[in-house]
Amino acid sequence: MRLGRIASPDGVAFVSIEGDGDERIAKEIAEHPFGTPTFTGRSWPLADVRLLAPILASKVICIGKNYAAHAAEMGGEAPKDPVIFLKPNTAIVGPNAPILLPANSNQVDYEGELAVVIGRPCKDVAAAKALDVILGYTVANDVTARDHQRHDGQWTRGKSYDTFCPLGPWIETNIDASDLQITTELDGVVKQNSRTSLFLHDIPKIIEWISSVMTLLPGDVILTGTPEGVGPIEAGQTVSVTIEGIGTLSNPAAAKKGK
Repeated sequence: MRLGRIASPDGVAFVSIEGDGDERIAKEIAEHPFGTPTFTGRSWPLADVRLLAPILASKVICIGKNYAAHAAEMGGEAPKDPVIFLKPNTAIVGPNAPILLPANSNQVDYEGELAVVIGRPCKDVAAAKALDVILGYTVANDVTARDHQRHDGQWTRGKSYDTFCPLGPWIETNIDASDLQITTELDGVVKQNSRTSLFLHDIPKIIEWISSVMTLLPGDVILTGTPEGVGPIEAGQTVSVTIEGIGTLSNPAAAKKGK
């Protein structure tokens, strides 16, 4: 199933997206998409509604340096264990929403990533059972004020500005995410091109590691790390992250007024 969240003339709703191309239809889900969704009977052509971020997470947990080549380009060794950090849920925006570049940052970078969406409350999940707690997968951009990250010596400020966690366009629930191509383009020029099979720590291990620390709740999002090729975004440019079997997440960048 392909799960999304839309804004229509009738309000905001979770939906199942069916069909392909211009024939896609958004079918309204009653209440929430967890478990076995039920439907209200209302539907809209996807072209007549606006796609929002497909989920509103209670928290976004991120994995740093999960590709050896990215660890090398950042000037460090590949970590032995998963490195986790958090982005606030207020950083989440949907497809085509602008990434607002803070006036006090001289370098804001794109980081295309596969995102895992959790489907049920869980704690201390064994890697062998990790896939059982996943609702599905979507596309993410772990936008980072790189100069703030370097200045602070830790990552919270540089990762946490509003609009710094684009998600979308939808959640794909029926896919094997162990070996998917991930590509990031900046104004149509390919900047990142890798595969999830190159993760240093695979998805089951990541879930086991995180859930040993904190309880995961339905809708929580895990960003699995970015491949090599990260780089700066300028106002007026558009970043597009494509993951095989899921889709493309595109967001323009714009200067934020003030700090």
